[in-house]
Amino acid sequence: MPKRPVSTYRLQIRAAFDLDAAAQLAPYLRDLGADWAYLSPLLASTEGSDHGYDVVDPSRVDDARGGPEGLDAFSKAARSAGLGILVDIVPNHMGVADAAQNPWWWDLLASGRESRYAAAFDVDWEVGGGRVRLPVLGTSFEQAADAGELRVEADELRYFDHRFPLAQGSVTADERAVLASDPTDASTVRAVHERQHYELMHWEREAAELNYRRFFAVSSLAGIRVEDPAVFDEAHAEIVRWVRSGLVDGLRIDHPDGLADPVGYLDRLAEKTSGAYVLVEKILEHGERLPQYWETEGTTGYDAMGDIDRVFVDPAGESALDALDEDLRGSAVPPWQDLIHDTKRVIADTILRSEVLRLNRLLDEPIDGSDDAIAELLTCFPVYRSYLPDGAGYLVQAADDARRRRPELTDAIDHVLVRLADPGHPMAVRFQQTSGMVMAKGVEDTAFYRYTRLGSLTEVGGDPSVFALDVDGFHDAQARRLAERPAAMTALSTHDTKRGEDVRARIAVLAELPGEWAEFLRSMRDVVTSGHGPFDNLLWQAIVGAWPATRERLHAYAEKAAREAGEATGWLAPEAAFEASMHAVVDAAFDDQRVAERLASFVASVEQFGWSNSLGAKLLQLTGPGVPDVYQGSELWEQSLVDPDNRRAVDFAERRDLLARLDGGWLPDVDASAAAKLLVTSRALRLRRDRPELFTRYVPMTVTGSALDHLIAFDRGGAVTVATRLPARLARRAARDGSPWGDTELLRHAGPTVDVLTGRVFEGHRLPVARLLERYPVALLAPLDAYPGRQVP
Repeated sequence: MPKRPVSTYRLQIRAAFDLDAAAQLAPYLRDLGADWAYLSPLLASTEGSDHGYDVVDPSRVDDARGGPEGLDAFSKAARSAGLGILVDIVPNHMGVADAAQNPWWWDLLASGRESRYAAAFDVDWEVGGGRVRLPVLGTSFEQAADAGELRVEADELRYFDHRFPLAQGSVTADERAVLASDPTDASTVRAVHERQHYELMHWEREAAELNYRRFFAVSSLAGIRVEDPAVFDEAHAEIVRWVRSGLVDGLRIDHPDGLADPVGYLDRLAEKTSGAYVLVEKILEHGERLPQYWETEGTTGYDAMGDIDRVFVDPAGESALDALDEDLRGSAVPPWQDLIHDTKRVIADTILRSEVLRLNRLLDEPIDGSDDAIAELLTCFPVYRSYLPDGAGYLVQAADDARRRRPELTDAIDHVLVRLADPGHPMAVRFQQTSGMVMAKGVEDTAFYRYTRLGSLTEVGGDPSVFALDVDGFHDAQARRLAERPAAMTALSTHDTKRGEDVRARIAVLAELPGEWAEFLRSMRDVVTSGHGPFDNLLWQAIVGAWPATRERLHAYAEKAAREAGEATGWLAPEAAFEASMHAVVDAAFDDQRVAERLASFVASVEQFGWSNSLGAKLLQLTGPGVPDVYQGSELWEQSLVDPDNRRAVDFAERRDLLARLDGGWLPDVDASAAAKLLVTSRALRLRRDRPELFTRYVPMTVTGSALDHLIAFDRGGAVTVATRLPARLARRAARDGSPWGDTELLRHAGPTVDVLTGRVFEGHRLPVARLLERYPVALLAPLDAYPGRQVP
């Protein structure tokens, strides 16, 4: 039986915070209560990469991240602190932005089909005329050559900082003589280039003409074929060594949906690692389940994040926020499924057109309209991918939707389906690898920035058309998680979340105050506006949710959000006038006294409610079924925005100092210091790690009284979690009735228990919630011996 973590703490390892720095943090993670350390990718990646998902050499730990000595040191420090180790790995792709840094890619470009690594990369050699197409030029090849931007020297073809190998014998003696005096001689450079196993081309051609598989639409990340046993073995030799030698205990698999055979991959990984603990970064759509036969403990927790977020959203605010959204648009809001159909179809027709064309080439007999039919099926596919023969029903569903939307394509759709339904056909395999690319780019990276009624719902793996979740629905989801995947990860913030957990918790308050939000937004737009109503809504939600934030962070968010939405501006053709107005909105928050004062006033009116949501969400995650992960720094308020903002440096010294004060008996207020969140995090993590017998089941607690819908309470087998929800509405109740909780009671066993957050002891079957939550909006009840310094209230 492999070791399983009780909880994890994610660390982003990079040059600025390497493995040696992480080793120094091990005692703090132990004191916090974490069970395992969870590390971002460690293998050698593109120079300067902060994320590590662009591996260039799978045979070694990145020197910039501490090298093999750093991993050894971290492992020893973690073991001394009693920590297990989980490491993120990237089997789907490699970084090829700089060919000279990647020995596999360099060899492929030097030797083409004869390369030792020809089988490692997913290249369509035929369509490229036996060459790999590289979209690196800012102009056509001819223009670049004529301008002297290309040169041949030192047995390399160079374009500014880019270097490419020359095939053996591809430069004649006469050409070498010419190049010795002028390495940029255009005619000679052209001739030499024609003999290479690659073709340098204008980057604009990549959308339709690229001939190698990549990660989503990122041409600097080339897909690799780990379905080939030899490729798997070489790509995983170092990783397997880590596990077998005891350096690490478990692995997190990045983007398994990009693989040709995820099931086979996980089987082989389990065989090589003797069944080590493995998680998959699998994004499940609403209602979708992870296949139970996969060799994995479960997902990395985006699905849990969606449930936790939505139980803190007031369903009563939906219609008012819809009305505001419609008013800002000046037209009816398109249904979510229609919106994402259109954004996905744009992706299939533009930046992923090359993938559609490759699928069409894999048809035994392409017909008129078959490429259009393939694009429409990819667009209509309701989940990231199927795993044929499992999931064949999704293909039927996509075909029915495609025929309904495009009846003129019915014959072509039926023709394509014959191959797509055959699990062994190359086209069916490739389609499964491609549908997730269209989903990710069309939904997460486009539609999520257009569907702006409540930004906290547009999160990775979330369906923003599902507005809220009631308490019973939440309990059902948690019970199912315990029954089906008890060792799967749960998360609230990750390196991929578009808003940190506490940004989302504050934005959720707007569903309780839709009228106040509409008034605030209109008052802001009367002073300054981007000219695009839905985007103003998105931007002001982010500003309010992340406030206080720096000007630079908000400008970066605004630019990324607007360009990803692709409505008023875009990455390829930025609209200068709109972007100037957009940046003026951000500047006004700092420079215009009217705006700054109104912003400060509105934030002050919602921040306590947001903090209540934050503490509640954190406690639900840390004590609920699954393996909770604490993303680096999120033991204090996590108010980051989309990457790279969510990977910025963490002040661990501040966290150590605050934890020491808490351990000295300090009970902080719920305020901007975020010490209350550190209290909740540390006490929940410690109880879960040190008393696992208290977390063996999931039973909803009985709540009675007039405010029962404001409480979430469950028993994990001796540890009882209690959290407030919809705090703004609760405050209105208090203003009206003089008491927020009134006669609301928690019914439970009569024996004495202690709230491990405060040390207060409670007895009796009927526990008044007003007394239980007198100090904090959350409580964690446990047997008396769980808190030696208990107090009788």
